[in-house]
Amino acid sequence: MNEAAPLAWGRHYLAVEPTAFRIDYVINPFMDPMVQPDAARALRQWHTMVDTLRGLGARVDVIEQRDDAPDMVYAMNLGLGVVRPDGTRHAVMSHMRYAQRRMETATAQPWLVRHGWTTSYVGRDSIGAHFEAGDAFAFGDSLVVGYGPRTEELALKHLALDLGVRVRGLRITHPSMYHLDLAFCPLDERRALVCPEALDGPSGEALLALVPEPLVLTAEEAIGTLCANSVVVGSTIVMPACPDRVRTQLEAWGFDIVLVDVSEFHKAGGSIRCLTNPVVAGSTTSPPGTAGRSRPRVRTTG
Repeated sequence: MNEAAPLAWGRHYLAVEPTAFRIDYVINPFMDPMVQPDAARALRQWHTMVDTLRGLGARVDVIEQRDDAPDMVYAMNLGLGVVRPDGTRHAVMSHMRYAQRRMETATAQPWLVRHGWTTSYVGRDSIGAHFEAGDAFAFGDSLVVGYGPRTEELALKHLALDLGVRVRGLRITHPSMYHLDLAFCPLDERRALVCPEALDGPSGEALLALVPEPLVLTAEEAIGTLCANSVVVGSTIVMPACPDRVRTQLEAWGFDIVLVDVSEFHKAGGSIRCLTNPVVAGSTTSPPGTAGRSRPRVRTTG
């Protein structure tokens, strides 16, 4: 693999044990209350995933699932964690678009505070712009944020002001890739899995321009396998599936691939990335190249 710095995040995760996982409603194209997950199998799959991450050297902290929050297992969307320049750990809590999920942060936020985090909100209850952390990634010199289906464009400005960072907004238009984490998976500082078909034309072009060495996925690959919804621990990519073409390129780059079956969770529209929250999504609130700027900036495409 050509020399490239590993991700500054990905060795400490927050996850929610699926003790109450089920499909009670429909908020994405994958969900069907008539097709329920097998609870026992889902629990086994989740524990295998957690054991795999820990076996690779990652830390995984676990929050108990609320009985009234069946989607809380998708911990990625609880909030966006960063480390401020003074070393303070801070989380911007998600303000879910759908009311069925908003109670999740009422449990996650106190947990974070008890463990030494400060927290803030873009919006809360029925007030303010919606923001879901599955749309946000620290990459390059920016916080890259998808908006449209779940996160509102107005939230980007709030994130820039709250965190003091440059925010690059990308408009998501594909209904089945409703979060950016279904179409974008950073691998290191230069490489990422990218599905431009999830975005409108200008946003797709902007994302490809942002990633020096993109591995471009088709919509069929991204939706059919959820392979972009993966996590990286060092040089190992933990994936739910990996098309042969994608595997060939990843291995040529020097990555190891570990497949973990989380198919029960695909029934509600999420995979390994959705099930894990990299508690520190960036090592600083000033991504490389932005230190010292007097004003945060927002750039939206589309």
